[in-house]
Amino acid sequence: QVQLVESGGGLVQAGGSLRLSCAASGRTFSTYVMGWFRQVPGKEREFVAVIRWSGGTYYADSMKGRFTISRDSAKNTVYLQMNSLKPEDTAVYYCAHTQRRTYYTLTRYSNPGEYDYWGQGTQVTVSS
Repeated sequence: QVQLVESGGGLVQAGGSLRLSCAASGRTFSTYVMGWFRQVPGKEREFVAVIRWSGGTYYADSMKGRFTISRDSAKNTVYLQMNSLKPEDTAVYYCAHTQRRTYYTLTRYSNPGEYDYWGQGTQVTVSS
């Protein structure tokens, strides 16, 4: 089992920045990838970014250049630095984790079904 706890959400004005954190605990010794997704009420969960624990990142097109995913292996923590935030970035942000080494290509991990564990989510609200 892996437990994920997100933090860092909040209210920010358009153009501002936030950094989300996701701390993993439990059986984290074989982490393969961790990802960030977001969801607004009435819509499907949307892929944001993914990082392979051994290196490599992939972003949704709308986040490229504004969001940066990173990880601290020693702390078993993944981060999402979000800059130039827009009102349409308002959502609950979730981190996700998998130990399954199903694919090398990170694009496949834009699918929520490839993850085994999810955090409880953290609300990000961007005001105009």
